[in-house]
Amino acid sequence: MKLKLIEIALFLALFISVTSCLSFDKECDGIREKVLRLHVIANSDTDTDQSLKLKVRDSILSESEEIFTDTDSLIAAENEIVKTLPKIEECAENTVIDEGFSYDVTVRFEPSYFPTRTYENVTLPAGFYKSLKVIIGEGEGKNWWCVLFPPMCLPAAMKEEEVLSAVLTEDELSLVSSEPKYEI
Repeated sequence: MKLKLIEIALFLALFISVTSCLSFDKECDGIREKVLRLHVIANSDTDTDQSLKLKVRDSILSESEEIFTDTDSLIAAENEIVKTLPKIEECAENTVIDEGFSYDVTVRFEPSYFPTRTYENVTLPAGFYKSLKVIIGEGEGKNWWCVLFPPMCLPAAMKEEEVLSAVLTEDELSLVSSEPKYEI
């Protein structure tokens, strides 16, 4: 009889754990579906290629600032990205050339995997996000990423929590700004 109670207790604990994880994962999916990220990958890990990556990042952010600061929905941001992909690619290519390099630059709008990332007071869960992906040269170097929509990586962006509150539900906002930070 005692063994049967232990088995029931273990089953209930497992059931509650699985249910909690599924609920958490569903909330994380909601976050991933409302965020657009920028992913810039350097040619290599040399200091010069890493420096070039940051210059390409800066030129893209400068070029795309008006796209995201005046956009109020993810769909509108996605449409603007698709429409301006050639312009963004040209901007990145010109930066590479201006810095004296001859690397190819590839710019794509596609899902990309991102690890869990903390931006000051906000932690975004790991997973696949829609992203503007910029690959410089061989794309074998360290990468840099941020959130384009809502605009958290643009100089004109407001505080992260204020920006996110415009697109996330109260539960999702609570999840990304909770202390202590969760780890999957």
